[in-house]
Amino acid sequence: MIRYPFTAICGQEDFKLALTLCMIDPGLGGVLALGDKGTGKTTTVRGLSHLLQDLPFVNLPIGATEDRVLGTLKLDVLLNEKRLEIQTGLLAAAHQGILYIDEVNLLSDYLMDVLLDAAATGGYYLERDTISQWVESRFCLVGTMNPEEGNLRPQLLDRFGLSVHINTPADKALRMEIVQRRVAFDMDAPAFVKRFKNEEELLAAKIISAQTMLAAVKILPDIYEVVAELCIRHQVEGMRADILLVKAARAHAAYHGQVRVTAADVEAVQGFVLSHRSKQTPPSQSSSRENKPSAPGEKEGEPKRVRTV
Repeated sequence: MIRYPFTAICGQEDFKLALTLCMIDPGLGGVLALGDKGTGKTTTVRGLSHLLQDLPFVNLPIGATEDRVLGTLKLDVLLNEKRLEIQTGLLAAAHQGILYIDEVNLLSDYLMDVLLDAAATGGYYLERDTISQWVESRFCLVGTMNPEEGNLRPQLLDRFGLSVHINTPADKALRMEIVQRRVAFDMDAPAFVKRFKNEEELLAAKIISAQTMLAAVKILPDIYEVVAELCIRHQVEGMRADILLVKAARAHAAYHGQVRVTAADVEAVQGFVLSHRSKQTPPSQSSSRENKPSAPGEKEGEPKRVRTV
């Protein structure tokens, strides 16, 4: 199946950057996109999975059962061979890829807790009868929701590393460009994809390079001071925001090929980390990128033990 190119998507620059940062450092804990329906959120996430050599992409339905999400016993093996064997679920299928949940605010709090724990720790314990099995599940968690249809509990909201707000474009030129590109793709998908081939390859190489150099990016003491002052000013609870802000700034520096984090990197990502945690007026995410079409290629804890029933 031919996917709409990630670099062809315009009007979603904040979302694209947040997703890219989580690809560079999966430890950021995923992205929550809040806003209007029909703004291309699913297309954007699918485009990213295709960009990076067809990463696993798992779309988790809201009505999925606990067994389907986490895994359960293979009943046929139990009945026919009299032994216990685990049938892994959607979380295991998302390993080394992307787990996408539309209307994430409608998912049960219990499953949401498990997903967030797995995203942070790289897996989870699945326990059933006499079996206790560690299931590898390292993925980028992406959730979307419309706040008008209900909110996440603050405790769950805080567990998403980054968040972005997505609005229907009000700029006429941007809306025209989005529609023109979509029509061109629908009319001749292979030709449209070829048009963005170089940009896709360049961006993929840039992300892979950033992943490789991430650990070598230096974080000097003045950056920790800048981050601490920001988090104090915005009266965030706990230390998660401080840690994530440093990590996101480091990923941003790596993305741009820098050997050390600068205050400009912190400024570029602060809205992603603080907008859903601040008790003050949240720092605004970039508006300039939303007001014009972009050029292609632009720019914790113990794992939870889970018992199925």
